[in-house]
Amino acid sequence: MFYPISAFIGLRYARASKGNPFIAFINAFSVAGIALGLTALITVSSVMNGFEGELKKRILGINPHMLVHTTAADKVEQLNQLPHVVASSAMIETQGLLQSPRTLHGVMIQGIAPQTMPDNAIIASHMMLGELGELKSGEYGLVLGRPLASLLGLGLGDKVRLLSAEASVYTPLGQVPSQRQFVITGVFDVGSELDDKVVLIHLDDAARLLRGKTEELAATRLFLDDAFSWQSVKGQVDELGLTSSNWRERQGPLFDAVNMEKNMMALMLVLIIAVAAFNIVSAMVMVVSEKRGDIAILRTQGLSGASLIRVFMINGLYNGLKGTLFGLLGGLLLSNQLNPLLGLLGIHLIATPDGEGLPVEIQVHQVALMLFLSLLLSLLATLYPAMRAARVQPAQALRDE
Repeated sequence: MFYPISAFIGLRYARASKGNPFIAFINAFSVAGIALGLTALITVSSVMNGFEGELKKRILGINPHMLVHTTAADKVEQLNQLPHVVASSAMIETQGLLQSPRTLHGVMIQGIAPQTMPDNAIIASHMMLGELGELKSGEYGLVLGRPLASLLGLGLGDKVRLLSAEASVYTPLGQVPSQRQFVITGVFDVGSELDDKVVLIHLDDAARLLRGKTEELAATRLFLDDAFSWQSVKGQVDELGLTSSNWRERQGPLFDAVNMEKNMMALMLVLIIAVAAFNIVSAMVMVVSEKRGDIAILRTQGLSGASLIRVFMINGLYNGLKGTLFGLLGGLLLSNQLNPLLGLLGIHLIATPDGEGLPVEIQVHQVALMLFLSLLLSLLATLYPAMRAARVQPAQALRDE
């Protein structure tokens, strides 16, 4: 195969088996450092992506992605046509107190229409006891999370009192909150921090609790294919002249903190790769010093300074490419086998409510960016030694030889 002269010489230097043992050690150390740093970066980023995905699925699966304050049929039809909107359902949301014989507990009340809830809604797919469909208008059924049921000592068929201060009435005895007795018809277990904060009742029952009409109190809950697409959907909702609220208003700080932690962890590991990549500098400087005679001969035979720079850039980049390749293979292998490996070592980290171990999500575009950064850092590390090689004076180098 034909190679440009600079590539031929650069690869020959890089693959030479004989030479200074110390230079060989530094080269091997830089390759290992890049490989280990990239392996750690891919693995940690994949785990952080998994944690973020679990939070998005479990917390934002319970919280509405977006609430649009209208239930008009024509507007709802327009909302369903928007990009990223996969389903919609009428909903009433308010705060209240759940009273059992044991204690009182503050809750977020969600009045829902079970027949219009999507089948893949996270609560519907994580019901431990009962079904969402058992919530029927006028029967005053209530669905709550397993932690809340344990806290209040409740089970299926038990009666509980739900109070809402939003619909309080004033009596000679003072302000009296609206209240109704409900029957536990279902228990869910999503494994979210909201499991003990949210209860579900039928939409019409929620309107009666609030002493109002369903059509006046209800809003339209939008289910998005990706909760992080809320901004584009909000812009289109605003264009329709409708007001809305979204999950960012409640859970934004949590996801901002997770994102900042993920970015800081990635930056720290990129710096580790940078340290390993710049080991190439020291190795290349020694190679240039060792090859001064070869450089002088190449220059006297007509090799240009630019070609000489390319020779040593290819020489140094070869190590960076090897480290990046080993790091990619190591990162993908470790990410995919992380939970079995932890189990083999006797380290049991049950990080998901389902007991499946650490959540891992490898994102192809993110891995591609890591590979690009690794190669870029390796390339930058070759610039100084390569330019130093181009400044070697042939006559002085041959005289020293």
